[in-house]
Amino acid sequence: MTSVKAYAAHKSDKPLEPYQLTRREPGADDVEIKILYSGVCHSDIHTARNEWGGTMYPVVPGHEIVGKVSRVGANVSKFKVGDTVGVGCFVDSCGHCNNCKDHQEQYCENGHSQTYNSFEQDKKTITYGGYSTHIVVTQGFVLSVSDKLPLEKVAPLLCAGITTYSPLRHWGVKKGHKLAVVGLGGLGHMAVKLAASMGAEVTMLSRSPGKAKDAEELGAHHFALTTEKETMKDLANTFDFIIDTVSAEHDYNEYLALLRTNGVMILLGVPPTPSEVHAVQLIFGRRSLVGSLVGGIKETQEMLDYCAEHGITSDVEMISMDQINEAYERTLKGDVRYRFVIDMATLD
Repeated sequence: MTSVKAYAAHKSDKPLEPYQLTRREPGADDVEIKILYSGVCHSDIHTARNEWGGTMYPVVPGHEIVGKVSRVGANVSKFKVGDTVGVGCFVDSCGHCNNCKDHQEQYCENGHSQTYNSFEQDKKTITYGGYSTHIVVTQGFVLSVSDKLPLEKVAPLLCAGITTYSPLRHWGVKKGHKLAVVGLGGLGHMAVKLAASMGAEVTMLSRSPGKAKDAEELGAHHFALTTEKETMKDLANTFDFIIDTVSAEHDYNEYLALLRTNGVMILLGVPPTPSEVHAVQLIFGRRSLVGSLVGGIKETQEMLDYCAEHGITSDVEMISMDQINEAYERTLKGDVRYRFVIDMATLD
């Protein structure tokens, strides 16, 4: 066992603080990674503050991880010491259910092992995330990261990137499609970049007029204020797809009305309470309301390769580890463009 430095939340109403974490020694199939950068996801905050319930304290968040391989097990063939690698939202799965066999480990029928606040496949050992100097992961859940791009800007791709890439690929978004993005945050800004790169005509839907310039710079072709009734009326029956990234309470029906016949609205955000959906919005227009959860390991690697080829990264603000509590508060206020990333060298 190896003791490493980390930051952890010990209670829902207490700030994160330094913590000594014990990692297992690399087994035959394991890769040990020295973490260079760890992105800050909104789900880190939800978990640290037990807003979804089930937080096992102390909890070490972080599932947008980029680093260098520091040790490998005897059976590891995919990676060597010094390789640049990444770890995303989960670190293992059963490997034998239908979804795992179909490279959709995120939907493992027996429960995948999330990167933190979860259990390893032994159902006993708790996982701890990327707010730490090192992590040990079985090689099948480690991803190759190109050195072509700034690594600190690559880290959020391991969650925000794949969360938006996966539905775009699954529903076949391409040139000729009209797509709207709801919410310009960590997920929304990646949805705009990726959809535009795939040839879609992208419209940013927002309640904030001040985000128009940012949307244009990110690649959006149009911007529309959802607070303007006439604008929303004019956009009725316009879009083939809507990517909804908002995790606050809002009315899905307003956006469903903007879909064309056979249009699809894809939910990525998780509001705190259930939302009412009127059947009329789905029936008249044969519209679909669907959800999507990150992507499997194969698809995540595809996304990283795609981003390296097309020069796509997240827009980030770098912080030191001791600024994490301030970063949480700023994230809740929407005061970040568009992802905080921790320089883990500040924890050494």
